[in-house]
Amino acid sequence: MKKNILLLSVVATLISSASAFAEEVKPDNEVSFNASLASDYRYRGISQTRLDPALQGGADYTNNPTGLYAGTWLSTIKWISDTPGAGSTPAEWDIYAGKKGEVTKDVSYDIGVLAYVYVNNNLTNAGMRNGNTLELYGQLGYGPAYIKYSHAVTPLFGIVDSKNSGYLDAGANINISEGLTLNLHVGYQKVQGTNSSAATYTDYKVGVSKELKQFGDITVSLAAIGTNANQTFYASPANGKFLGKTSAVLIATKTF
Repeated sequence: MKKNILLLSVVATLISSASAFAEEVKPDNEVSFNASLASDYRYRGISQTRLDPALQGGADYTNNPTGLYAGTWLSTIKWISDTPGAGSTPAEWDIYAGKKGEVTKDVSYDIGVLAYVYVNNNLTNAGMRNGNTLELYGQLGYGPAYIKYSHAVTPLFGIVDSKNSGYLDAGANINISEGLTLNLHVGYQKVQGTNSSAATYTDYKVGVSKELKQFGDITVSLAAIGTNANQTFYASPANGKFLGKTSAVLIATKTF
């Protein structure tokens, strides 16, 4: 009897271990979708929606054996329609692709290309350049911390003479407790060209995010976001409000 009990115990342990292992193994190909409601769309600390809410959503594909990925993401915006003569482009459309992997056991990497598309923007009529922007990026991660650099190979978001501008981003996403994460970030946007002194700035974020799995894979984040950007250069052309002001931003994201 004791031998039978011991045998059953061993078998149960093996089955349990096998099940746990099976759960950890990812499929070769993964596709996911996301949708968000944000109290403000801040990009590198600057509001893209005149400090108003935004609707956002995207889709991602990953090939796990190779680390190759591609995706797309959209958000409502206001800054182009607020610029006199620039058209009524209502959304930003991002298209990206890259590769993730490990340099060593503890150090990860992520390299890729990202296109920001503003369909039918007429920023050239407002004395700017076409708003469509292409950046190359590279990131290194160690534990919860990361450092990333993005380099514009086109003019940056319509700013005149701004090709070869760069953005250095460092931060950490630190697990506080199950499903609760501390989000820290600081970034430096260096803008090249004749507008360099006015357009270059630093931004920061301090926030928390919480997974609400009981509501179906919803993540809610709350963060204080701000910049030291030039208040004249980054003022809304619609109402003169400073788009880089420090404020709280709330975002709810559903993944599918």
